Amino acid sequence: MGAIEEIYEDLDADVSEEEFREAVEAKVEQMGGLADEETAAMLIAHDLDGGEVETIADIEPGLEEVKFLGKVTGVGELRTFERDGEDDEGHVLNLDVADESGAVRVALWDEDAIAAEEEIAVGDVFRIKGRPKDGYNGTEVSADRLEPDDEATIDVDIGGRVTADSLSMGQSDVNLRGVVLDTGSIRTFDRDDGSEGRVSNLTLGDETGRVRVTLWDERADAATELAPGQSVEIVDGYVRERDGSLELHVGSRSEIDELDEAIEFVPDADDIADLEIDQTVDIAGVVRSADPKRTFDRDDGSEGQVRNVRIQDKTGDIRVALWGEKADADLGPGDEVFCADVEIQDGWQDDLEASAGWRSTIAVIDGAEPDRGADSAGLDEFADGSAPERSSSTEPDDDRDSGDDEPETFTGTVVQPGEPVILDSGEETIHVETDADVHLGQEVTVRGRRDGDTFLADDVF
Repeated sequence: MGAIEEIYEDLDADVSEEEFREAVEAKVEQMGGLADEETAAMLIAHDLDGGEVETIADIEPGLEEVKFLGKVTGVGELRTFERDGEDDEGHVLNLDVADESGAVRVALWDEDAIAAEEEIAVGDVFRIKGRPKDGYNGTEVSADRLEPDDEATIDVDIGGRVTADSLSMGQSDVNLRGVVLDTGSIRTFDRDDGSEGRVSNLTLGDETGRVRVTLWDERADAATELAPGQSVEIVDGYVRERDGSLELHVGSRSEIDELDEAIEFVPDADDIADLEIDQTVDIAGVVRSADPKRTFDRDDGSEGQVRNVRIQDKTGDIRVALWGEKADADLGPGDEVFCADVEIQDGWQDDLEASAGWRSTIAVIDGAEPDRGADSAGLDEFADGSAPERSSSTEPDDDRDSGDDEPETFTGTVVQPGEPVILDSGEETIHVETDADVHLGQEVTVRGRRDGDTFLADDVF
């Protein structure tokens, strides 16, 4: 076997040996005798084989060069710019390109960009060669060459109205109708060119599920202008992935239109009784108790805030810590609430606790708690906030009052952790009989009954 045959055998590219030999002969002629056939074959092999990636998801900014197959899901506008130190204008046009694994933005320059505006359409499939880099919306590829491939099939939906659960990576020109579940504040950041960018988030839900929406620059104001419960339509959005989840992005070409029609959102929540530590879950239920908001100083000197609420569904209950702006949520006993993307952590007294941070969704929704069957207690049973009592880890003494009086709750700061525990709410100081392990300065809520000057606590949380 000759050198050319050996190089071809090692080649991992979709090209026939005849085509390879023709390319080698053309390379020898192109180089004017500066390379023999073996050298030319090695150069062609490197050009065909180097930088090949299996899928778009494999493209990383650190790679020197990539080659991949992708479907055009969006064609941007041709833009002109002035080059530094040069008199002529430059041109650039961006394509959104996707395969089944993900999406990437591809930049075409100058003559290629001008030609692409007329010749490339959404749905075209290309073999693309270019240089990856970090871009404004993630990884981008600066294209050196595009070759159409009419034979290849890539299963990626393009455009049209979709539902929350039908979104897929790489979609663009997406129209989605939903109801606003939660909104966030506007954040600013510095771009590499020195300009300031703006971004905010909201969560939309429809009859199929929910999706996090990222709003860029001038569209970021919608997060402060829209109220939970408002129906809207996102027009011309595009789908990206962040931390393993799909998000719908809204940029300068997108629109957010308010709708008069009501859009139903049906939460799909996890049973509280089945939660385990280190999970990120969605829970729904009735607010059983809500503590006052507390502020604290962070290590960097800034001020933080947190508020604890206890949520109960038909299977159990759990404390939910609302951090940052989530602590401002207008929640009270009896509210039906949906909490999405909360992290399950170790809580006080080895109890599980749900932590709701900036990526979480907190929404008050009628019918938020899922129907778990005809045998389950209905929402009316604890619509007034007096939800079914939790099982207690502290058994009451035999001489405690066993009357039918409704239990009460009391929230205060531990000013004495001994026997008895003394709590102070700022308005009242009580002595609490409990075996719970509390510490000085801790804010706790006790649930039980009063017996003279002593509060007999069945629950401490």
